[in-house]
Amino acid sequence: MTTISLVAGNCGRGRGYEDGRFEFRSNLYLGKDFLASDLFNNNPFRRRANGCLSKALKGFGNGNGRRFRVIGRVKKGKKHDYPWPDNIDLDIKDGHLTYLSHFKPLAEKPKPVTLPFEKPLVDLEKKIIEVCRMADETGLDFTDQIGALENKYQQALKDLYTHLTPIQRLAIARHPNRPTALDHILNITEKWVELHGDRAGYDDPAMVTGIGTMDGKSYMFIGQQKGRNTKENIFRNFAMPTPHGYRKALRMMKYADHHGLPIITFVDTPGAYADLKSEELGQGEAIAHNLRTMFGLKVPIVTVVVGEGGSGGALAIACPNKLFMLENSVLYVASPEACAAILWKSSQAAPKAAEKLRITAQEHYKRKIADGIIPEPLGGAHADPVWTSQQIRLAITQAMDELTKMDTEELLRHRMLKFRSIGGFQEGKPVEPERKRNMKPSDASMLNAADIESDLEKLKKNILEAKVPSDPITDQAIEKLKQDVDNEVTRAFISMGLKEKLESLKLELSRASDNQTLNRNLKVKVDKLMQEFKQNLSRPGAYLGLKQKLEKLSMVSRLIEQKEKGEKLKAEINQKIPSEIKEKLEQLETAQANLSKGDPLDEDLVAEAVKAKKELIEVLKSANLEIVGVAKRKAAAELQEKIVNVKKEIDGEIERVIDVAGLRGKIEELKAEIAIDSSSPKVEKLQAEIKEEIRTALDDTALKQKVENLRREFATSSEEVIDDKVIDDKVIAENGRW
Repeated sequence: MTTISLVAGNCGRGRGYEDGRFEFRSNLYLGKDFLASDLFNNNPFRRRANGCLSKALKGFGNGNGRRFRVIGRVKKGKKHDYPWPDNIDLDIKDGHLTYLSHFKPLAEKPKPVTLPFEKPLVDLEKKIIEVCRMADETGLDFTDQIGALENKYQQALKDLYTHLTPIQRLAIARHPNRPTALDHILNITEKWVELHGDRAGYDDPAMVTGIGTMDGKSYMFIGQQKGRNTKENIFRNFAMPTPHGYRKALRMMKYADHHGLPIITFVDTPGAYADLKSEELGQGEAIAHNLRTMFGLKVPIVTVVVGEGGSGGALAIACPNKLFMLENSVLYVASPEACAAILWKSSQAAPKAAEKLRITAQEHYKRKIADGIIPEPLGGAHADPVWTSQQIRLAITQAMDELTKMDTEELLRHRMLKFRSIGGFQEGKPVEPERKRNMKPSDASMLNAADIESDLEKLKKNILEAKVPSDPITDQAIEKLKQDVDNEVTRAFISMGLKEKLESLKLELSRASDNQTLNRNLKVKVDKLMQEFKQNLSRPGAYLGLKQKLEKLSMVSRLIEQKEKGEKLKAEINQKIPSEIKEKLEQLETAQANLSKGDPLDEDLVAEAVKAKKELIEVLKSANLEIVGVAKRKAAAELQEKIVNVKKEIDGEIERVIDVAGLRGKIEELKAEIAIDSSSPKVEKLQAEIKEEIRTALDDTALKQKVENLRREFATSSEEVIDDKVIDDKVIAENGRW
């Protein structure tokens, strides 16, 4: 293809511009004779050294005799546009037709990426680099130290990658440098040609297809392609195919079925692209069509999950006879982040969701969804892509050798039975006709509010009534409560996604020295982590079980502290009270006991008691204690019993009114709404309605009279009682006041 560009030289009067353009003031006319004869006749033109052709034209000029000159530059273009090159080798025997693919070698090596859980290994790498640098600078022999550090690094790497959690395997499957489908295809094939288009005018770059050979046999390869950098990811749409991509894969499957080519698919996608345009073009229909068609293909199909496989977007090319998964690949119906957002209302619970979803290759193999696990090198497939690809090739060839021995009927039945055997069922077990499920954040071991309140009252009673400072039963209950809180806190850290930060911080603390600067830095990190934890914990409706147990533990701690302070204060007062006053108080107690039996009252003993009381008050004042009241323990105990009886009577009356008015259903509805969101307007509305109906149906005249009588009796039963807490039969104490 040849093009000619025409430029006007500055040959006459006119107006010149800095960019080389020229504007003539006189009117010029270029006729057809010029175009027909002069322009396409090469003889009149003179070739210049810069490759331009020029000719002075007669009859064109202005009044000063200046001529108009036309200059033509010849530019040579490509003979063919993409994808065909100028010289095609028609006798090619091996290799890849690179001009048929957008997939080219990267100009720069990808930058190393460290995953969060790999940060402990970074410290060892830095130490190895530092020792090597010192050896180069000083010339000393550090071979033993470097060898020891490298062995330690390899052992740490082995320990880390042999005990990976599901969320960590997910991070490896999403690693930016992880080999893509085309990387594996180019590594395992001798010949490869990429095919394009869905025969409807579209070619989705997120879905790659083509024909390749292994050991002289031809196969149809289909895979979802991620990018190796940001630019490629945008071009490949982050491996999320549109309906055009699935129809392109369907066309290639039918092509392979027609020509008898075994099919190999590579799964690596977070899911099908779910934008509005894809839905309008029939995303669900395209996936469903692929699923239906794959079960009827008469050629062997092998699928390898090389990264992450998300929902139906992965399944649309993964209905094979044999399914293999790389060691650190994942396959899920919904991403852990999406699952956590649905079930726990926060994507921070993704680690917990990843465990519950059973997304790893090991879990799929255990449940016979995957037929085999392909090993990866330590550090993931990106640590040695070629070795990983060869392991994939070995698994594929072994599976194909087995499948190609089957006839068509056996192959179709084998594929059908594979999927029919997934899952299980039970017979003879009754099924609940209706089962309500609470999707809000909750724990199976979380007690309801009534149970926690009952346990707290029981524990409080044991603490206050204990005759010795340490009661074994009470201590055992408190220790169990602390263990429950520790377990709840650990689970909360995991669901918030803070476990890795916590483990990293523990590792730093274990290595920390006495350096004050280092300790200050660690303190800042600890404060920051705890601030993030408290912020997540304070969200409404989140971690209800942990919040209730923390409140319970806080209350118990305050009670124990109060009891210890009271015992200490009591011991100090007993030391300061003279023995004479103690003897008089004992005589007074004996007289009170005799009086309760009907014996006459000794007036002298009463006078002695009043005198002892005044002396005791003076002793307490000398100990900087304030006297706030005196009460009788027996009267208080009787009054407490009456209060309990009246409370039971009120509760019974309310229960009777609830049954009569038919409020049970509404109360159950209120409990369900509180479990979902205790602060919602619907909860407040239901509470107000229930209270109003109870108040209307309740005949509270008699109950009010009993409560009023109880109040009068309480007012006359003692001289003064502070905060309704009676501690001693002679002196009341509350927060250090007597």
